[in-house]
Amino acid sequence: MKITEGYMPYLGYRTYYRIVGEKTDRAPLLLLHGGPGSTHTKMEVLDPLADLSGRQLVMYDQIGCGNSYLDGHKELWKAETWINELIELRKFLELDTIHLLGQSWGGMLELLYMTGTKPQGVLSMTLSSTLPSAALWSKEQHRRIKMMSQEDQEAIQKAEESNDYTSPAYQAAEEEFMHRYCALDPGPDAPEPVRRKVKTGREAYVTAWGPNEFTPNGTLKDYDVTDKLGRIHTPTLVVSGTQDLCSPLIAKTMADGIPGARWELFDGARHTCYVDQTDKYLKMMTSWLKENDR
Repeated sequence: MKITEGYMPYLGYRTYYRIVGEKTDRAPLLLLHGGPGSTHTKMEVLDPLADLSGRQLVMYDQIGCGNSYLDGHKELWKAETWINELIELRKFLELDTIHLLGQSWGGMLELLYMTGTKPQGVLSMTLSSTLPSAALWSKEQHRRIKMMSQEDQEAIQKAEESNDYTSPAYQAAEEEFMHRYCALDPGPDAPEPVRRKVKTGREAYVTAWGPNEFTPNGTLKDYDVTDKLGRIHTPTLVVSGTQDLCSPLIAKTMADGIPGARWELFDGARHTCYVDQTDKYLKMMTSWLKENDR
C-alpha cells in the first residue's frame, strides 16, 4: 500500500501529514486524532480502510505532538490554533471534498470546525468517542469516580482541591481510572502502531485541557457546542464504547442533538473503539463511507 508523507508549513513551524493509498474518484477520509497532544499513530490500524473503501486516508499530527512536536509555546494551545491548522491543511493538500472522522479531542475539533466555520465539501462526519461539552464530560467522569474505591476517590478529591497531582496515591488512582475507561494495555501481539513509542505533547494537553481527563481547567474548559448540534445537517455517525470515557449519556447527547445522526455502540470497547475492535470498526466505516459518497 502506498504511503505518502510530508510537511505543511504552519505558523513558522511544520505540520506532518501521512496519506494512505492512491487517489481515486472517491472522496478521501480525513482523520483527526485525540489529545490535544496525542498523535495519529494508533489510527494507522485503520490503514486497510483505504483498500476496503477505495479511497485515500489522510492523517496528520496536529501541531504540538508527534512529528509536529513543539513545546515552550503555551500561547498556541487553544482551539483556534488547531481549527486554523485544519483549514490550512485542506487547502495545502487540495482536499476539496472529504469525509471527516474525529476521535476524542479530534471529534471536538471536528464539531468546532463544522459549527464554527461552516466548511464546504464535507460529505459525512464520524464522531468517535468524543464530546459536545467539557462540563458534561467532567460530570460523567466524576460519576464514575464514585464507583472506585474509597481510597482512590479520596486521592482524586485531594488532588483536585489542592491542585497538586503529584502524590503516588493520586497517580495510582488516575492509572486505575484510565485502565477502566481509556487505555488499552498493548501486549506483544498488539498491532505495531499501538505499541510504537510516540512523542506526545504533554504541554499542549495540560494547557488546553487540564491535568487529567476529569478536570478540564485549560483553554478548552468552556467548550460546549451542545446548543449548536441542531445546526449540523451533514450525515453524522456517532461511535462509542460501553466502557468508553465517552459514556452512553455523552454519546446519546450528540446522537439526539444532531438531526438524523446514527449511533453505533461497541459493546465492551473503551476509548479507542477502533483499536479494541478493529475489524468491526473497519466494516462499519466501509459501509458508512460508501453510503455517503456523492
